[in-house]
Amino acid sequence: MPTHDVNVAVIYYSATGTIAELARLIADAAEHAGADVRLRRTAELAPQSAIDANPAWAANTTATADILEATHEDMLWADAVVFGSPTRFGNVTSQLKQFIDTLGGLWQQGRLADKVYSGFTASATAHGGQESTLLALYHSVHHFGGILVAPGYTDPAKFTDGNPYGTSHVGGPDTPVDANARTAARIQAERVVKLTKAIKAGLSPAS
Repeated sequence: MPTHDVNVAVIYYSATGTIAELARLIADAAEHAGADVRLRRTAELAPQSAIDANPAWAANTTATADILEATHEDMLWADAVVFGSPTRFGNVTSQLKQFIDTLGGLWQQGRLADKVYSGFTASATAHGGQESTLLALYHSVHHFGGILVAPGYTDPAKFTDGNPYGTSHVGGPDTPVDANARTAARIQAERVVKLTKAIKAGLSPAS
């Protein structure tokens, strides 16, 4: 395998399916850009009764049952990690945060440092906390000693979707992921892969 190849883990939580779709788009774009990719979901913490009471939630749980749950080994394998979470009161979901909170041992050993990190989100309303959710997610990246790679306004299309912090989508399960979010997912994935390759090559003893 060429030394410039990189491993990208896309680790997400999704209740009703929007984040799951964005995760697949980012994973596919990263693979197309030349990365080996693992698509992983975090464990569900909500009671089954709550899931069953929401048809979209129950449908997404069934549709994504074949996706493996994220593990610490996925974090160790990855050169870059792209986290995804819907907004919950302007913050990261408890399901994704719980996974991040289990990483203390790896953090203490310094095994989360010098990796690339990025994030994506979705909300039901246009001002539903997308920016604050991504900023809250990125707090953990700073503690890890990670290298934050946000999309910024590095492509003309970013002035259309308007979110320099990460890919985002407005709308619930009945609102399909639109062309703006699909383009944003591709731009973010390509930027993550490009910079991860450059950083990994620069850190290589042979460089």
